[in-house]
Amino acid sequence: MAPSRSRAPDQHFPPQWGQMADLRVLRAGVEEWDKLSTWRKDMSRLGWRLLQVSTSGDELVAVFGKTKHPV
Repeated sequence: MAPSRSRAPDQHFPPQWGQMADLRVLRAGVEEWDKLSTWRKDMSRLGWRLLQVSTSGDELVAVFGKTKHPV
């Protein structure tokens, strides 16, 4: 997947995602990612959804999101 022109090189999600959801970005090596299954399950249990997984060099980058509630 080619990066979008509207994204900064170090940003792993489209800017409009930040307007619609609270976001958390997890960066981990491949070996570390396998060890974090419990953490990923906890995020899901708390209402966070895994939106995207990509790679950056030798790291996996996971973007979790939770819909923002209007105030």
